[in-house]
Amino acid sequence: MIARLVAGLGADHVLWGTDSIWFGSPQWQIEAFRRIELPNDLQDRLQLEPLGPADGPIKNAIFGINAAGQYGIDLDASGQPLADYAGDRLSRLKKEYLAAGEERDNMVWGWIQDS
Repeated sequence: MIARLVAGLGADHVLWGTDSIWFGSPQWQIEAFRRIELPNDLQDRLQLEPLGPADGPIKNAIFGINAAGQYGIDLDASGQPLADYAGDRLSRLKKEYLAAGEERDNMVWGWIQDS
């Protein structure tokens, strides 16, 4: 299915996603996808290109490079961020957390609906 998506949409239009919020860590799926390759007979019969090595351009694109554009992160030719994002909101929150001694504040964040 992934090889057909890559062939039909292009490797630059396929993103990795997971339902790990419901079923736990997706690490086994990530490792399996890094190792998977379309068998030669299917490549020939379906006229599909190989997915390539575990750290090849197609799998790296699917696992993160393609998503960078969705988040406004500029990458260099090797897929590494051009800028240091140490000042982003998540980094600031982590810094505040560490400065607070890595302790919970027990604050309720977000909306509370009365019944």
